[in-house]
Amino acid sequence: MVKKFRYEMDYPLVDTTCGIVHGYEYDDVIYFKGIPYARAERFEDPKAVTWDGVLEATAYGYACPTIEEPSLDNSLDFARRQELKDEACQNLNIWTPGLDDEKRPVLVWLHGGGMSFGSSSEDGLCEGDNMCRYGKVVVVSLNHRLNLLGFCDLSDFGEKYKNSGNQGLVDIVFALRWIKDNISKFGGNPDNVMLFGQSGGGMKVTALLQTPEADGLYHKGLIMSGVQGGAMCDCTGSGKKMGEILMEETGCSSIEELAKAPVKEFLRAGKIVRKKLKFLGYNAGEMPFYSNYYKGDPLIHPFRSETAHIPLLVGSTFGEFNAPFSYGISKHKMTDREMEDMIKDTLGEDLYSRAALLFKEAYPERPLVDLLSMDYMFRSYIRSYMKRRTKLNGCTWEYIFNLDMPMLGGVSPLHGNDLGFVFNTTDRAPALQEPGVTEKVQKEIFDTVMAFAKTGNPNNGSIPKWDPSKPEDFKTLVFGRETTIRNNFDARLNDCMAGELLDKQVKFMYDSVSGRAGD
Repeated sequence: MVKKFRYEMDYPLVDTTCGIVHGYEYDDVIYFKGIPYARAERFEDPKAVTWDGVLEATAYGYACPTIEEPSLDNSLDFARRQELKDEACQNLNIWTPGLDDEKRPVLVWLHGGGMSFGSSSEDGLCEGDNMCRYGKVVVVSLNHRLNLLGFCDLSDFGEKYKNSGNQGLVDIVFALRWIKDNISKFGGNPDNVMLFGQSGGGMKVTALLQTPEADGLYHKGLIMSGVQGGAMCDCTGSGKKMGEILMEETGCSSIEELAKAPVKEFLRAGKIVRKKLKFLGYNAGEMPFYSNYYKGDPLIHPFRSETAHIPLLVGSTFGEFNAPFSYGISKHKMTDREMEDMIKDTLGEDLYSRAALLFKEAYPERPLVDLLSMDYMFRSYIRSYMKRRTKLNGCTWEYIFNLDMPMLGGVSPLHGNDLGFVFNTTDRAPALQEPGVTEKVQKEIFDTVMAFAKTGNPNNGSIPKWDPSKPEDFKTLVFGRETTIRNNFDARLNDCMAGELLDKQVKFMYDSVSGRAGD
């Protein structure tokens, strides 16, 4: 079947506050890619950008340069691609069903990668075409400054740099204002905007809830595997040492010179900052900086009352960063004795004796050996987050993605394995395909996200009735082969495992995602 494509001199054109953009239509979705929403000098606030004539918006824009070196990705459960990088990375992408006055819900995607790497275009699972096509919504994704380019606190070096430690958030807020001012011209409703993000993107949703400048620019949020511990979410203390190391390593004698240093040299110096400061607990950038602009991680600081009314969906995957343990063990072929021996060898007799029964009660559908691939780090932080958040409102729901990948005899769901289900793009990742199962769970999750985006309530005909959680009464929607609501089902199990092993899992995840592993 040939799909409709339309690209003409006068269509599709939109006259934005910055200038006219020219996109294209394909298979009943209108695309605009790489629209600049701002420009900024290093360490400084973004400024509006304008252009004369017509801007071609048919290809993704630059991603932010990163400290990490690019590497090939052989994952079968994602759809990774490489992208061009440059500091002029403030750009966004829009998918819309029509350039009309329909006032559709707007979903704004914030990409993962912590606050240090990633982009809006790196994963084909996170493109908005299917969400737009089947959900009849407008989808926006965006790039912004990351790592030390976006979160380098230099406030000790003068008033000009008082908010340099939050420029990544400032970019996002600037983009949200652009969306508010322009999205109605793309068929979207500026008064019905949902933020959603996974991992670092979820952390950004959490951070925006704590950012007064973002108030009124969004109306609900989905946080996917994005609630992480305080040390991962806040930069505290002076950034003076960081600035001094950066100047020393780049040969600069002032911050003004540092702002003009070649980006490769600047990021090379960022690696030195990591080694000398980050792993010793000092301010090394790469996270929002607690200040009057950003009110801090809500696991440490109070939730802002101004955002208490915002409905939230908050969740994680069963395995997260522990899931790779289940690669290659053929768990469904193991005997009960083999499982018990493996767990005892890994956790010890005492922890096995306390955790095994609790695991069977919480996850009766799973083989016991999955106790070793279960995440308890994200769950611990989410439970703390939920206890605090649900004291403020009655519109926060919690979920777990509990569907194994059908590869290697069954692999517990990894960090990010729920992405294709949210975007309705699982067909782009071979390892997510299990006939009759993938389609079912994808429909459940997609319908739930669409219901929430449209109404602020996730209930729909594809899932059981799902009530919001209360401080001591967590009603968790467990997405899986048999999607169910489970009430306070894993609290004792999580307390048992996290009490023994949380520090080790935090260290493993921290080293894995921040460049220390292998140093």
